[in-house]
Amino acid sequence: MKRRVALCFCYQGTAYNGWQKQKEIRNTIQEVMEKAIAQIAQHPVELIASGRTDRGVHALRQVAHFDTTAVRDSPAWLFGVNRYLPEDIAIQTVTEVDFDFHARFSAQQRFYRYVLYPAQIRPVFLKNKVGWFFQSLDVKVMNEAIQLLLGEHDFSSFRSADCQAKTPVKIISHARVYLFQGLICFDMAANGFLHHMVRNIVGALIYVGVGRWSIEQFRILLAEKSRQKAPPTFSGDGLYFLGAAYPKNYHLEIPDIPECFWGNNEFINQG
Repeated sequence: MKRRVALCFCYQGTAYNGWQKQKEIRNTIQEVMEKAIAQIAQHPVELIASGRTDRGVHALRQVAHFDTTAVRDSPAWLFGVNRYLPEDIAIQTVTEVDFDFHARFSAQQRFYRYVLYPAQIRPVFLKNKVGWFFQSLDVKVMNEAIQLLLGEHDFSSFRSADCQAKTPVKIISHARVYLFQGLICFDMAANGFLHHMVRNIVGALIYVGVGRWSIEQFRILLAEKSRQKAPPTFSGDGLYFLGAAYPKNYHLEIPDIPECFWGNNEFINQG
């Protein structure tokens, strides 16, 4: 008898080539996790995540599901699979769910945060954990600019050429730039994100924050629906997938974000 199991897990993406398993690319988080789960399930599994992350991008509360014929209780999956995972990946919770649950398609909202270190000297002790920009930035004007993204828009101007999404139209329900303990946080919530979308938005906002662009130029970039005049994609080091929101009837066990992590998480609690 088949069962569907949902996992919530976290990882540091620095050492991996992104989430998605691909024929021509090895050492992905999906590949590593599927091998670990198969050790406990005693058969191959396919793990489907709520969202893909790029190389170097981190996740605090990624959700994924797999189907299995193995009979295991939640602690067996949790502690058994973690035994076979490297130190930079860990399952946090396990929930057996109905077959109508889908980690990707059942998600109603997704939450991202980019954490940026603004200083002349690179952040040695936060290497690979935060992005870095060597000039001072106007947080207030960047926050004004990001408000232009709220609502439903065609985000082609912030879309990677490799993006496989069926449509560039997404709905952003929350967007904020603010200071937190000397770091700049870029928070976004949406029904979905395009490939490189957050990193491209951050790159454009930095142009605004340093005074290279006006807020009006940022607005024009959004309206043009083209990458031709857009700033470069910013580094993936400071990007965190904070998780996804699901209907309560699935009774998923999703842990709180650790207090030691940077930023204000109220927008997720309201999502």
